[in-house]
Amino acid sequence: MGSKQISQETFDDAVQENIAEFEMEPEEAVREAVQQFESQGVDLSNIVKAVRPPASENGQSQKHQILLTLECLGRAVAERDVAQLPEQLSALAAQCKEQPALRYVAGQNGACPAVLSACQLAAPDRALLLQAFSTLATLLDGQPDLLDAAGRELLLRCLRERRGDAEVTLAGIRCVRHACLKHEHNRQGFVKGGVLPLLTGAIAQHGSSAEVVRTAASALRVMTFDDDIRVPFGHAHDHAKMIVLENDGLRVLIEAAKAFTDNSGVLSELCATLSRLSVRNEFCQEIVDLGGLNFMVALLADCMEHPDVVKQVLSAIRAVAGNDDVKDAIVDAGATDLIVLAISHHLGNPQICEQGCAALCMLALRKPENCGVIMESGGALAALQAMKAHPREVAVQKQACMLIRNLVSRSRDLSRPILEMGAELLITEARAAHRDCDDVARAALRDLGCKVELRELWTGQKGGLAQ
Repeated sequence: MGSKQISQETFDDAVQENIAEFEMEPEEAVREAVQQFESQGVDLSNIVKAVRPPASENGQSQKHQILLTLECLGRAVAERDVAQLPEQLSALAAQCKEQPALRYVAGQNGACPAVLSACQLAAPDRALLLQAFSTLATLLDGQPDLLDAAGRELLLRCLRERRGDAEVTLAGIRCVRHACLKHEHNRQGFVKGGVLPLLTGAIAQHGSSAEVVRTAASALRVMTFDDDIRVPFGHAHDHAKMIVLENDGLRVLIEAAKAFTDNSGVLSELCATLSRLSVRNEFCQEIVDLGGLNFMVALLADCMEHPDVVKQVLSAIRAVAGNDDVKDAIVDAGATDLIVLAISHHLGNPQICEQGCAALCMLALRKPENCGVIMESGGALAALQAMKAHPREVAVQKQACMLIRNLVSRSRDLSRPILEMGAELLITEARAAHRDCDDVARAALRDLGCKVELRELWTGQKGGLAQ
């Protein structure tokens, strides 16, 4: 991706020059302009790659269709012409979905204030409000900066007023989710405005709607992200605690799961959200007490053919296993055999191998009795097979090394059978290939009883230091 930027006008002028000076056909002129700018390292991701309508008879340059649509929407809003809103909102949404560049151009030319104004005008009309929310969600997708404090307040107010309407609630939550992805300021603004009880309330009130439950759970999960590189730190941990302690989030999510025993998509999303909420020992235990562990184990057994579901369940089991008492509950529930089966069954999937090894690693940590169960289930062999299958995947190599280390650190009698599986060579290769694996690989080799060359980085004496 190039780092240089140009304006839409510059690109349009280049296309028109290709048509006028070199007699190119419109499509060829666009392709030539794209090739020309990309060869110069220009980033064209936010440029509309289409021919702008030719200049009018008086020489005035014309605008791209999406800007004309925005002008029509702006006039309808200014004149409070509600009858014109459906057509203009529909056209804007369709054009924004066509390509990200059109969405960007719309956002940079006042589309968000216009659509928010349309939402206000549409508030009394359910169907029109639903359409306005859907257009806003499309516009905010990948552009959370477009929403300001007034927009957040409007969204929250409409969600409160229409909380009994599943479709409008769903459309509004989609807007909230898009606005909060990679945008810490919006997340904090929505949380302060009271979005968390609205999200958990939507799951509880519309528990029979798969899409509402899935989307609201996803929005709750986004509130626990720390993905905005523009801020030094976020409130992810605080938001997770608020969801659990102030909004009974764990019970709401686990109760919702009972209505969708055959819907792997909803259950996968609920597992993903539960894993983000497992930030304290007591939360992990509460998930078990509420029946969350049982539904995870059952889901893993029933959905072994669905890799996306398997990955999320393994991630959730890994998260709740942070509690030492829960480790025992997981092993007692028979999850160990299923985790090993998941790794073996999806050996070609690096993410499942990583999450499976990580889950077993957590179960083995500080639990010698669990290490024996993992060995009997074939956990060590599965981890080594994953290392063989994915030599270039540092995450897989690292988690497998950590698992081997945890298995033998307090159960040295397991070292010999693991070494006989070929562990030393695989761990040594991981250490050589990946710098991030060096420490964990060295620890694994040391605890296996292998000879490890320890590098002395500094002796504490003067001299001999590279300048």
